[in-house]
Amino acid sequence: MNAPTRIAPEAAAFVAPTPADLEITVRDQRFNRGTTPRRWWAGEPYGTAWHNALSATFPRGEAFFIEAVKAHRDGASPKLEAEVRSFIKQEINHTREHIAFNRLAEDAGYDIKKIDKRVEEMLALTDGRPVILNLAATMALEHFTAMMAHEFLINSSHFARTDPEVRNMWRWHAIEEIEHKGVAFDVWIHATRAWTPAKRWKVRSMMMLVVTLNFFRNRWEDSLNLLAQDGITGWKARWGLLKYLTVSPGVVRRIIPAWISYFRLGFHPWDKDDRALIGRFEGEFADALLPAE
Repeated sequence: MNAPTRIAPEAAAFVAPTPADLEITVRDQRFNRGTTPRRWWAGEPYGTAWHNALSATFPRGEAFFIEAVKAHRDGASPKLEAEVRSFIKQEINHTREHIAFNRLAEDAGYDIKKIDKRVEEMLALTDGRPVILNLAATMALEHFTAMMAHEFLINSSHFARTDPEVRNMWRWHAIEEIEHKGVAFDVWIHATRAWTPAKRWKVRSMMMLVVTLNFFRNRWEDSLNLLAQDGITGWKARWGLLKYLTVSPGVVRRIIPAWISYFRLGFHPWDKDDRALIGRFEGEFADALLPAE
């Protein structure tokens, strides 16, 4: 019988703030194998550009996350090991579905190859640097995905008029991002257990600032490029995108408090237990659960 992956109780000295009864469920769901409107965001170009730009980064980005986490899991507790395995399975599925989604964007006439190339070049810059920094970057980006996932699920206006197939994909992705939001952070705590709290805070905080700058600078440029492909340029493109991100529905404005919280000494992603959001939509994907390990 299909069931969620159950995580064994903590069996080692390391105890993470992650809920002891957390279940990370692998939902082997498939979306967007047919066609969808060119401007699938209810005919609205700014959300279309933003989410196409975001999706174009996921295949390479999530492969990077997987490798960064795997590189530091040696010696982890059985509980954390189980979480890492489920995290990897979820991220592999996310990669597969965003490849399919990106193919739809290309079939609709959007050129997203430049975005993929930029991600490839940025990831190449990580070669040769201490691998712990790759984990720090992963942790920061996982916080970004968790913040946006929370906002997407709690605020129905983001998907109110969206193409149903696309809405379901982003909702499915958001559920799993919330569910595994503490995995990279807990691996980080495990990997840096010999560090002082001050050093750990300094490195993760500095990395979040770097990640934030690059994330918004690159996604802004990518979105403007995609808007230009729709014939929207200049101040019209900039103002429309800014309004979409900060006014209505305003995902960037709404995640600011959660972003600030990351810089608090002693922060952990599960300081806010938002698993209730998962429960709202869990039944929609119940037929795609993988058997427990």
